[in-house]
Amino acid sequence: MDSTMKTALAIRRRQSGFSLLEVMIAMVVLTIGLLGVLASLEVAMAATQTSQEDLLARQVASEAMESIFNARDTSQLGWSAIANTTNPPGIFVTGALPLLCAGPDGIIGTADDASCLTASGAVCPNAGVECLTEPGPDGILGTADDVIVSLNNFTRTITITPYSQTLNLVTITIVYTVPNLGHTKTYVLSEYVSYYH
Repeated sequence: MDSTMKTALAIRRRQSGFSLLEVMIAMVVLTIGLLGVLASLEVAMAATQTSQEDLLARQVASEAMESIFNARDTSQLGWSAIANTTNPPGIFVTGALPLLCAGPDGIIGTADDASCLTASGAVCPNAGVECLTEPGPDGILGTADDVIVSLNNFTRTITITPYSQTLNLVTITIVYTVPNLGHTKTYVLSEYVSYYH
């Protein structure tokens, strides 16, 4: 064999493609990578679907906590009243309750809580459980096609635990069912309330 033939044969060997085994290994590695990307997309989509409910749970818990602090700061409540009804003269109802609005006392979670009203002044659906008014198909809030969304899939529990004679631990637990997914989630907000303000 002359040198040009040897050179051509060597070049041909260097230019040969991937073997079938190499291609199959590359496909397996690529498939594993794509499955990882799909799994992360699924997690991201689930988080997006629950983000509105998560935000609402935080807001509802914060509102209840603020009503307690406000009642204490304005001396509307005596220190002994910042307790559950199982510890008289406490005024906060024990157990999981639907989200009703503050009654005449202006404090959320007490026995006088009342039906909530929509932005137009009508009683919210589902026995007056707190509701939201969202813009309808036209995208404008305050028009005839607005949508009323009831928060009847939420419950609120206010638990007040005496920590010392001048300090209580207030724990507000919001439990809610995520629409379309059907699973239950919980949000807990705990803060200390002091006799002093």
